[in-house]
Amino acid sequence: MASTRRHRYSEGQGFGDPYDGFDLDPPTYRVNGRLVDPADDHALAELVDEAGIDPEAVDPAALVEVGLAYVAIEEYEQAIDSFGRAVAYADEDSPTACEAWVNRGVAHAQLGEYDEAVGAYREALRIDDDGEHAAAAETNLAYALWELGDSSGPLDRAERAVELDPRLPQAWYNRGFFLAERGLHEEAVRCFDAAIALGMRDASVRGERERSAAFLEDAVESETEARESAAAAPERARDAEPEAREADADAADPDVRERGE
Repeated sequence: MASTRRHRYSEGQGFGDPYDGFDLDPPTYRVNGRLVDPADDHALAELVDEAGIDPEAVDPAALVEVGLAYVAIEEYEQAIDSFGRAVAYADEDSPTACEAWVNRGVAHAQLGEYDEAVGAYREALRIDDDGEHAAAAETNLAYALWELGDSSGPLDRAERAVELDPRLPQAWYNRGFFLAERGLHEEAVRCFDAAIALGMRDASVRGERERSAAFLEDAVESETEARESAAAAPERARDAEPEAREADADAADPDVRERGE
């Protein structure tokens, strides 16, 4: 037999008559579907009047988190927009603004926009060149400069990043990469080992380490062969001396001259 108990959430005063509908969205967010495609994800941002937003009510740190969420799903253009809003609402020289600039540079770099990335990293370093986010800004700036064809600046930036934060694996990896580009493979291997020890264990790190280690092995083999060759040279010279003396003696022997005639 069905229960006669009424569900507690069914109790209440009910709706009025006539019923007035309601919506959770404020009137500002409502759009005219005949004029704007509701599927357009830019429609809302274009229709909301930012001039009417109270800056004190905006949380820039939350906007940074939104941007990071977009980066995680590879929506880099939306991430750039979120980080830009965070910069706009944060205090100009605050740590939040610095963090937003660094992450905006990362998003630009993912799109191959390295000029914009360099500008973002430099702005972050202008705000704070030795703070919490400085090491990330330096090592990412090194990468962006290298992508733009700079052959001298990246190593200096990567070394600066390691100085700022010796616990940052990406900084060690980038330093090793740029050292290897200059042929300094022994030091590069040490950098790659440091990056791996700090948790950066993806295939790219191991691949670069193996590449530098192979160069070192080839160099050791070449050096060993050169030393063996140099050590064997005096022995060959001593072995040839008796033959040379015999040849000189034959040249001085009259009988030999006669036979030659």
